[in-house]
Amino acid sequence: MIGMEILKPVAALAVWTMVMWWWLYLTRVPAMKAAAVDPDRLVREPGRSLDDVLPPKVQWAAHNYNHLHEAPTVFYAVALTLAMIGKGDGTTATIAWIYVALRVVHSLQQALFNRVVVRFALFALSSLALMALVALTARAVFSA
Repeated sequence: MIGMEILKPVAALAVWTMVMWWWLYLTRVPAMKAAAVDPDRLVREPGRSLDDVLPPKVQWAAHNYNHLHEAPTVFYAVALTLAMIGKGDGTTATIAWIYVALRVVHSLQQALFNRVVVRFALFALSSLALMALVALTARAVFSA
């Protein structure tokens, strides 16, 4: 169907988000057991979180999983809009793939090394790709 190519990067980012879900649980649950964390106690102590009791490296994947539910929600909305109006092929699909690739590299950077300057550069680049998709979506919708 016309305009549906953009659904491939949508599916890819959704799959990647689930990869990060597994990564966070496969690292966090053993760390919680090793630290003898009582989750019920954590929720009863305002201001405390797993960041206070687990090593930072364990939390990096969890933080990234949360990040994959922030700006990417805009990506999903504009990508689905572009697909619905038949404008999700060609340039828009290419930009969508660039966005997804940058988000995957951002995830790997955050979960493995967490160099803030590098992570921010990747986030900024992915944001530029997202802004381009938003602009293309707005132009397509408002010029129709």
